[in-house]
Amino acid sequence: MMFSTMSLYTGSLFLLSLILHISTLVSSHGLNLTVSVSADKLKQIPSLSPAAAVVVDSPVFKPAVDPIFSLNLLSSFPEDLEVSDYCSELLNIFGQRYVAYVSCLVPAARPVKVCQKCFSLYGSLKETYVNISSETGPGNVSCGESLLRGDRLMVVNQLYINLKELWDNSNCDNCITKGFQRLTNDTLYFMNTLNQTYDCFDKYRQGNHTELCKNCKSTYQELNELYSRMEKNQTMCIDIEDSMNMTRSLWSTHFNCSVPREETVPVIAVSSFMLFLPIIFYLSSFLHSEQKKRKLIHPKRAKSYTSLMNIQDKLG
Repeated sequence: MMFSTMSLYTGSLFLLSLILHISTLVSSHGLNLTVSVSADKLKQIPSLSPAAAVVVDSPVFKPAVDPIFSLNLLSSFPEDLEVSDYCSELLNIFGQRYVAYVSCLVPAARPVKVCQKCFSLYGSLKETYVNISSETGPGNVSCGESLLRGDRLMVVNQLYINLKELWDNSNCDNCITKGFQRLTNDTLYFMNTLNQTYDCFDKYRQGNHTELCKNCKSTYQELNELYSRMEKNQTMCIDIEDSMNMTRSLWSTHFNCSVPREETVPVIAVSSFMLFLPIIFYLSSFLHSEQKKRKLIHPKRAKSYTSLMNIQDKLG
């Protein structure tokens, strides 16, 4: 009886083990079948990268939906949320002019010539930005809303603000006429005088610098006076400021020349007055104290002293 019970128990264990083994095999084949089907679908999509295929084949990541649906999701947005063709064209023009202006700024950084070389490109960029922010395309669609304020980052607006800040800090408007047509007359005259000064430097720089200081003195003085007037009238930009600093450095440091400037005369006069001011103060204080000492003699005592002297004369 005990033997039959053990046999029955052993048979049951064997049957259970066999069922579990068969179930494992079926599950394994089913998984491989699913992966094979997914791999076949991925091969039909030429634009999908191998990295994406690895993600799909991963036993950890199992997409809940067909990958083809996720790839076509962007094209299912409603048309009113997309940028219109008119605004896309303006954005393309803005990008081209932005690149052109930045490409001009880099080589014009040293020596600084950002105003005189790149003003027309900045004018074109500003014109495009104004069109984006103010004009509306077909169907009264505002490009400013979709391109400038359509997201938190506002890339187009931020890019333009950065370049506008550079333009304003350079004071380029002082050297360019309205409408970005050309350089102002004052700027052209200064550049002409600057070129004459450099021509004089080139003529005498190989010889004795004493000759350079002597022969180029008048041209350099004229340039200095012109710069002072433009600085006072606020008609100069960063190009003029930088070129004048370089010229002064060449004149005083490299060539070791010096020119007495007219504004130094009032400075010397004021300095001399301040130097002698303590002497004048102490001298006036001394004279004032002596005058007080003289006033200390009272008139009555002086009269008594005179009467006493008369009595002594009579007695004598």
